[in-house]
Parts: sequence; structure tokens; C-alpha cells
Amino acid sequence: MSRDALEEFAAWMEDLMRSRGYDIDNPRGGGRTRIADDAGVHRAAVTRLLQRQSMPDLTTMRGLARALGVPVRDVLIRSGRLTEEDLPASTSYNCSSAAEGRTITLEEAAELLGVPEERRDLFLQVAAPFLPSYEKEARRRTERR
Repeated sequence: MSRDALEEFAAWMEDLMRSRGYDIDNPRGGGRTRIADDAGVHRAAVTRLLQRQSMPDLTTMRGLARALGVPVRDVLIRSGRLTEEDLPASTSYNCSSAAEGRTITLEEAAELLGVPEERRDLFLQVAAPFLPSYEKEARRRTERR
């Protein structure tokens, strides 16, 4: 990962934090602690990002996205972990399972999103931790192989 990519991502996250009312500039303002608490991550992870020491892991990115009210897709793309081609935006879809009232699987989501076959495993690995049923889904995939 390049220093420029980390700088650009951290600057974007700082802007989001400030625009959402987090006082991240004043050491005694409590903004870093509050965003860490709201995101469900360690304060040190937020500090490392804001000091341009390291890119957050996927769990931290997910928490920050939730706390800041931005799509995880945007965070992953802005971080450089994935590209727009890896996670194409879908404006509409036709899914019989959704119409039936059941949650679609990651495999169905990949299909609906048009994720190329050669990138499906990457999509599944990246997307699975964001699901509440992550362990159950991972076990199911392992059993099918």
C-alpha cells in the first residue's frame, strides 16, 4: 500500500468524522474515543488511521462505515482494498428469493452484482465478515466443497 493511498483515505475519513460532529482535532475533545466507541473498535485503530500509521483492517472499516453512515462498499473502494469493478454498484435487480422473503446468499449476491467468476472467491471472502450470519455461511460453504 502506498503512502499516498493511506494519506488520501485517512483525509477522507477525517472529513467524514468532522462532518458527523466528531471532535478529532482536540486531544481532550473525546472525538476519537467517541468514534471508536460508536464503531465498536479500539481507539488505537482510529488513532493509527488518523496518524497515517496504518490502514484499518476490515472489521474496523466495517465499524467506521456503520458509525459514519457510509456504505461499506465506499469505504473498501476508497481504501484501495477493492475496486469498483470488484464491487460493482447495482441500481436494480430481480431476485426471486428476495421476493419470496428470504435473504439471498452471498453467491446469489455475487451473481446479481455481476461479479466475474474469477473474482467470486475474493468477493465472498471480503463480503462474508459483514454478514451477521458469517460463521454459519462459512461453515455451509466449507461443507459444500
